[in-house]
Amino acid sequence: MIAEFEARILALIDDMVEHASDDELFAGGYLRGHLTLAVAESEEHDEHSAEQLKVRVESSLDKAIKAGELSPPDQVLVLGMWEKLYQTALPTE
Repeated sequence: MIAEFEARILALIDDMVEHASDDELFAGGYLRGHLTLAVAESEEHDEHSAEQLKVRVESSLDKAIKAGELSPPDQVLVLGMWEKLYQTALPTE
């Protein structure tokens, strides 16, 4: 489940490349690293749900923000893009 969900999010990021702004490209690339890390941690802890992955990504982003990695405008951009990607990639039942 997690690998499929990660693949959907990465595909959404890849699909943005041709029409995205520089800011959106930055946010997508930035999120790619946090997502990959969160997926590895989820697999390590035998977590399989999209919700658990979301918590891990947001925890990783929170640590980065607290470490001063993102300016306030970049925080808004990255967090907004993460939420949009997450919602778009959720499986439809």
